[in-house]
Amino acid sequence: MWQIFDEARLGHIHVNARPGDAAETVMTRDDFAQAAAEISSWTGYCPTPLHHLPELAAALELGEVLFKDEGPRFGLGSFKALGGAYAGLLVLQRELSLRLDRPVSTHEIRDGSLSAEIAQITLTSATDGNHGRSLAWGARMVGAPCRIYIHKEVSEGRAQAMRDLGAEVVRVLADYDESVRVTRKESEENGWFVVSDTSWEGYTQTPRDVMAGYGVMLDEIAATLHDRPTHLFVQAGVGGLAAAITARLVQKMGRGTRYVVVEPELAACMFASASSGIATAVPVEEETLMAGLSCGEPSPVAWEVLREEVEDFVTVPESLVGPAMRLAARPLGSDPAIAAGESAVCGLAALIAAARQPTLRKALGLNERSRVLLIGSEGVTDADIYAQIVRTP
Repeated sequence: MWQIFDEARLGHIHVNARPGDAAETVMTRDDFAQAAAEISSWTGYCPTPLHHLPELAAALELGEVLFKDEGPRFGLGSFKALGGAYAGLLVLQRELSLRLDRPVSTHEIRDGSLSAEIAQITLTSATDGNHGRSLAWGARMVGAPCRIYIHKEVSEGRAQAMRDLGAEVVRVLADYDESVRVTRKESEENGWFVVSDTSWEGYTQTPRDVMAGYGVMLDEIAATLHDRPTHLFVQAGVGGLAAAITARLVQKMGRGTRYVVVEPELAACMFASASSGIATAVPVEEETLMAGLSCGEPSPVAWEVLREEVEDFVTVPESLVGPAMRLAARPLGSDPAIAAGESAVCGLAALIAAARQPTLRKALGLNERSRVLLIGSEGVTDADIYAQIVRTP
């Protein structure tokens, strides 16, 4: 089982972070607190599990391995349920306040009293699947029309999940980054409102709102931990998840954790950004199996946090995805079985390989006292793909 991790070639770059105030200012403590107060009031809210994996930790000669399992989140299968729906709600709040010339509360939007007005506001986004599913769910919750753009490699199962939530799904026959551009263009032409998890020049508020929603995960983690983790291995697509978890961990527990941002080697825009020192796009010439991480253009807002707080950037090959998913599903000894999707195991795969390879283990400061936190960002978001990967020997 271990051989494939022992032989895997991971990319690693170590940079000298220059701590500033981005962890406090990109998303403020009030931003995170307001998001937590709103999201925790929704029907069906429940903290997701933080699994302890002592058998895996022992096998890797680490002190502790913790896995935040976002599979059960609101029945939507991923952490994205915290971001898209929340940010969409705030887009509606701002627009309705302008149209009605008075402050509008989120409660008014959710209680149905403004349904006629909401029905005139279309929310849109590009997605690899999970963010769009969250936005579609949030739009259905309040009665807003929703139009979701997907790229050519998004599975039909994920597309149908969004249709089942009432969204109109439009497939763009190109990659994710092109689907973002098409979303922006058509939304501008039609007066629709983009709810994106990535930022661009002149468009930063909504991505910040998305990331504020993600902070709920870290609040739940911090409520159960007595000691700060020594390491956080967190995956990056455009960077929003990594930036949100990093910023909130700094706010809640102070500095001292070593942050390791992990990406597929096929879509390593954060790795390129760390190498160049500025937010840098890379071409996605082949789609990664980790569909939610197939992003070639980093979010500038997310990069503000990551460039100040993260020193280690790692890339993982496709060959590790299946073995990591199967290990989660069929764990060592008494460790809990976890139904973790393709994107969820990016950090897990990197940790296993790094812990077992002496050079990388030393470079990342891993040892028998390390307490490592992993973010399991999704569960089974496409049942057919999951079953095919997990049942493969």
